[in-house]
Amino acid sequence: MKAIGANKFLPVTDPGCLIEFKASKPKCGPDDILVEVAAIGVNPVDTKIRASLGKKPIKAPRILGWDAAGTVVKVGRKVNTFVAGDKVFYAGDVTRPGSNAEFQAVDARIAARMPSNLNFAEAAALPLVGITAWELLIERMIVQPTEEVINQPILIINGAGGVGSAMIPLAKLLGLRVVATASRKETINWCSALGADHVINHHKALAPQTQKLGIEEFTYIANLYDTDGYWDQMCELIAPLGSIGCVVEPQSKLAIGDPLKAKCVRICWEFMFARSKFQTPDMQQQGFILSEIAKYCEQGAFPKLHTRILHGLTPTNLIEAHAALEASKAHGKWVIDTLPE
Repeated sequence: MKAIGANKFLPVTDPGCLIEFKASKPKCGPDDILVEVAAIGVNPVDTKIRASLGKKPIKAPRILGWDAAGTVVKVGRKVNTFVAGDKVFYAGDVTRPGSNAEFQAVDARIAARMPSNLNFAEAAALPLVGITAWELLIERMIVQPTEEVINQPILIINGAGGVGSAMIPLAKLLGLRVVATASRKETINWCSALGADHVINHHKALAPQTQKLGIEEFTYIANLYDTDGYWDQMCELIAPLGSIGCVVEPQSKLAIGDPLKAKCVRICWEFMFARSKFQTPDMQQQGFILSEIAKYCEQGAFPKLHTRILHGLTPTNLIEAHAALEASKAHGKWVIDTLPE
């Protein structure tokens, strides 16, 4: 089959940083579904894993990509949740070959039937960021749709990024008052279109801006960009008994004592691939999350997250997407439809 991958790290300015090659069609394990990939989403994790390969060539190119939508062509002998012909979407498993290929084998428990009102490209924009936003907000930060949560303020740092784009509408569905951060006209407009109640500039001190909104402290803060860079400001802005959620690994030791200890703050980490990487007993939860997001999409309660669609599974298209992510020039989700017209 055709696949796109990397056999060592090269900067995105080098046309050889991603290459097309022939790979064997994946074998469908007993718990797997084999999917003909129709569209893929591109995420920062793709660029990070490419960067982690090192400068020495590896034996076989690493197939990147952990967002896909496509059609099931085969099911494993233990799978009773899908049949051939089902249209599915999923975020995959970072320990297995990715979705930048014609076919991909994926554990059936972390996939779901894609929303019936979306096409493949639209559906491929949702899985990784949707699961990440859901797990961080609902499972890690313990935000539940109760009366106590209604109108509680949440600060979402980097609201226009992929995860922020999914978290803003999810937070609104949960009843929160959303303050998102963005800095460019197009990203400010994007956050507002997704439902953010307020948008502030993350290049300026946050507290003076939120105080002008009448918000002195936040029950919830989700930092989706720079854990170290905003740590002190989060410590200042988080409310007593509040929750701070992060997705980016810090580059230095973080001060987690006072004032966070005095405020009894919950500090949460989210890594979407933890369930599949460690084969946790609740892996099927990710399939459930995607099924719930699909329901919201079909009800018109969850927006489309793609901002650009590229056509064709080619190194050129993937390099363009990687370059945009590395330069922080992409907002929302970039997707690639991979099947020929």
